[in-house]
Amino acid sequence: MADDDVVVRRRDDGALELRVNGVFVMDDVETTSEQRLAHVVLDHGAHDVLVGGLGLGFTVRTLLADDRVRRVVVAELHPEVVAANGLVDPRLDVVIGDVRDLVPAQPDGCADAVLLDVDNGPDSLVHAGNAAVYEDDFVAKCKRVLRPGGTLAVWSMADSPALRATLESHLSDVHAERVPVRLQGRDEAYWIITAQRARKYPTSR
Repeated sequence: MADDDVVVRRRDDGALELRVNGVFVMDDVETTSEQRLAHVVLDHGAHDVLVGGLGLGFTVRTLLADDRVRRVVVAELHPEVVAANGLVDPRLDVVIGDVRDLVPAQPDGCADAVLLDVDNGPDSLVHAGNAAVYEDDFVAKCKRVLRPGGTLAVWSMADSPALRATLESHLSDVHAERVPVRLQGRDEAYWIITAQRARKYPTSR
């Protein structure tokens, strides 16, 4: 996937657009769902966040706009995308690589949240290889790096019963949130699917 043809360009209408292998991925006209992905974990008080997929940077900018955030580590496959964003913040560490390598390399319980926005969701894949991000093995690795009460949040074009079932086998409080968006004059929706690592409660006396 690192050999993909990635183009970040300014369209005639002034919008910034990201295309991969000639396929439209996103632009900066409608960014509600990308920002919501960040707010979901900020609402839970996240301080240290791992992110898979930089895109045009709206999720990461939303995280960094919150003074409570101490550290954001992002895995992005494409250096062209990193260069186009030009993000600079002492709390930000951008790794050019695969989130499937980043997460296993992190210590246990190091993050309050893991955010995944690496494809169009488990049921609308652009790259078949990204299916592994939504499967048992990787979800288990995400759980390992989450602190008790930490959140795994996944951006998706659609709700996914299969993903929710996978999350339920590892985590708790699984929830699919519909995020209304306006696309080319049409009312549409994307989804944020979340789950949490159970909090540790003291044993009763």
